[in-house]
Amino acid sequence: MEREGMLVRSIYFGRIGREATERLLERFGHDGSFLLRDSETVQGAYCLCVRKAPFVHTYRLVRSTEGWFLQQDPGVRMQSFGTLERLIENYRRGSGSEVGVAPLTEPLDKRHLQYNSFGQEFSYMEM
Repeated sequence: MEREGMLVRSIYFGRIGREATERLLERFGHDGSFLLRDSETVQGAYCLCVRKAPFVHTYRLVRSTEGWFLQQDPGVRMQSFGTLERLIENYRRGSGSEVGVAPLTEPLDKRHLQYNSFGQEFSYMEM
């Protein structure tokens, strides 16, 4: 993650689960809000989670020898990118609609959220 740019570092929430992700995006996000988290099932992979009401869509990002790519149906090979940041920026510019990715319009920046471990909740902080 240290080789990634500011966008990826600001939206990377680490090892949070699917339910916590959905609560965050439903509570603090809007249509098009997105974040990045570790995959719960594939080691070394990430999940790009995007709110498109009434759902949160999850896309697995995996690394191959050519770079990072969006994992889709088996056998379908997607375009590879050298960094997660380039992959996300590519889909933010609108090319995601060609492959069925929900529009990425607003990063859910973790720097604007404060974690309260006592209540196991996040709260939003105006910056």
